[in-house]
This record gives sequence, structure tokens and C-alpha cells, in this order.
Amino acid sequence: MTYSKDFLEKLYWMMLRIRMCEESLVDPILKGEIKTPCHLYSGQEAVATGVGAALEQKDYVFGNHRSHGHYLAKGGDMTAMIAEIYGKEAGCSRGRGGSMHLISPENGVMGIVPIVSGTISLALGSALSIKIKKEDKVTVSFFGDGATGEGVLYESLNFASLKKLPIIFACENNLYSTHLPINEIRTNRNIFNIANPFEIETYRVDGNNVLEVYETAQKAVESCRSGKGPVFIEFLTYRFRGHVGPDDNIQGTHTDIRPKDEIEAWLKKDPLTQFKKYLIENNISTEIDFEQIQNKVEAEVNAANDFAKNSPKPNKEDLCKYVFK
Repeated sequence: MTYSKDFLEKLYWMMLRIRMCEESLVDPILKGEIKTPCHLYSGQEAVATGVGAALEQKDYVFGNHRSHGHYLAKGGDMTAMIAEIYGKEAGCSRGRGGSMHLISPENGVMGIVPIVSGTISLALGSALSIKIKKEDKVTVSFFGDGATGEGVLYESLNFASLKKLPIIFACENNLYSTHLPINEIRTNRNIFNIANPFEIETYRVDGNNVLEVYETAQKAVESCRSGKGPVFIEFLTYRFRGHVGPDDNIQGTHTDIRPKDEIEAWLKKDPLTQFKKYLIENNISTEIDFEQIQNKVEAEVNAANDFAKNSPKPNKEDLCKYVFK
């Protein structure tokens, strides 16, 4: 496929926005300025970016505990997200939810919940609603490899296939469920095969290759819009930070439980580095182009952080406001 320079640079811009936004939170987390647990998305940016680029504003996404990237790639406001992470009234959930409760209905971000597999059934319900109302929309359910151990996923796969619902099951396999490697959890590492018994179209792609992600997501979206039913995609990727926070804090010691050579191998597959190399080698973008993109993103991230740090927290008397009784 041939893509315009503008489109390709927008993909790079979005990945860089997510990366720089995530990395800007590291120091405040370590200093204790950010209290909410943050599951950083650094390293997995190509998945959210590629899938997001294949969707329209009207489409829905449901996320999980590691969903800053999904929120941003679907059009969520960065300033509102960072304010939420700081627990401020200006946050997208009015400072009541924190990092793992992001929402932006106007952009189709319908709910992000930290419970493992907790939003899969919600995404299924939204896809059923689309089918009943005969709307031209698609739902994407983002979840990690750990969710494949939960029964609700299989119930949802069966129901989605039975009713031919317009839903994409997007599994981001970063090889770890909290601190357990996939080999200690699954007898078979080929996650994408779990959809086969339900006669669902399946793909396994390089989750660090943004163009491969985009092209596969685009096929899945077209299939859903045409009424063919659900699609299951396994994205092979890797988180660069700890399960929660900048690194894994094990009994007070900041370290990483993953093998050093494994981490180094995946760092060489950095989605940003790979895509930048692709754009340069194909004479699409120059170092000046990248510098301009970097400056633009840096200014946005700095402004969002400054706003969040200086905006007010919710009033104590409003503690129960926005809470269902």
C-alpha cells in the first residue's frame, strides 16, 4: 500500500505523544506526586496507534488497566487524562477515578476499568446495541494476555460469533501477566487460536509494527462493518516499564523481574525507533521533520502536566458527587 507523508507522520506523532506522555509521569510517580497506580503503556504504542487510525470517531473502544494509549489514540484529551492521573477536578473522571478509570464518550472511549477482562462483556453489549440499532459502528475490546484466563472472554467470543456482532477482540500479548511469564500460565502460547472453535476470523501480528497493526485493524473494521461478525487479533508486543509504575517494586526494591537479555532484545524492537528508521530509509521524512514533531509533542506534554499540577483537587464536600446511589 502507498500512504501519504501526512498520514505516516501522524502515526509517528501519535506514538510519540503516547510515549512522551507516559515518560513524563515517571518522575512524579517516583516522587510520590502522583498517588494513583499507573500501568504505563511505553513500548506498546504501535497497537493503540494502528488500531485507532483504522477507527472513526463514532466507533467505540473499551480498555483495561493499561489504557492511556488507547484513550489518547482514540482522541481523548491529554490534559484531561493527566489531570485525572493527578486526581484533579479537571480530570476526565473529575479526579475520582485515576489512571485506570478514563472516559471520553464524545470520542468513543466508553469505559476503562482495571478489573482483568472487566470491560470485555461491556464491549460485547455495545456491539449488540450497534447490531440491534443497525448503526454503522464498530466496537474494539482491548485486553491483555492475562484476560485469556477469564471465562467471560470465551462466553463473549461465543455470543459475538453467534450473533455476528461488529466487535474486534484486541489482545495485547506482552508476554507477562503481572509478574508471571506466559510460559508459566499457558500450555499453548498461540493465543490467537482460542477464537477458532467459535469460527471467528483471527490474526496474529507484530504489535510493534504500526503499519502491520493498522492494515490488519483496517481489514477487521471493514469486516465488522460489512456484517461478517467479530474478529480476533493477537498483537505481539512488550512493555518497557514495570507492570505498575516505572519499574517493578518488589518488597521495596526497584528492579525488574524479567531477564536482562529479553528486555534488551525487545528494546531493539522499539516501535518508535523502527518506524522512524522506515520513514528515513524510504525518504519520507527527514531529521528536521522529526525535530518539529518532537518539539510540538514536548510542548503539548509539558503544558498538560503544568495544567494538571496547578489545577485544584475536588472539594471534600463534593466527595459523593457523580456517584450512583
